[in-house]
Amino acid sequence: MKTINYPYIALGLGIILILVVVTGSKTSSEGDTTIPLLTLLVISEFAFIVTAVGTYIGTRHILSGGIKPVYMTVTIICALLSVSFLFFGIKLWPLWL
Repeated sequence: MKTINYPYIALGLGIILILVVVTGSKTSSEGDTTIPLLTLLVISEFAFIVTAVGTYIGTRHILSGGIKPVYMTVTIICALLSVSFLFFGIKLWPLWL
């Protein structure tokens, strides 16, 4: 696999995993989440790493090869997803006040 395609893969995987985290973090009347909390935390951490690496590779490629609008948009969305996964992980942590 060429590393130039990685941000596209990271974007697709990030979008799927953000939907899983958002729908899985809804709480029931008893205070339990739909998906177990540890699973949600692991998904958030994994997706953060994947999208952060996608942002890094995309930025490195843009700086070396020039700006391509679609590639830059994918890289920016990967960066936004990475930040959102970071905040989801912090918000889901049980000791967060």
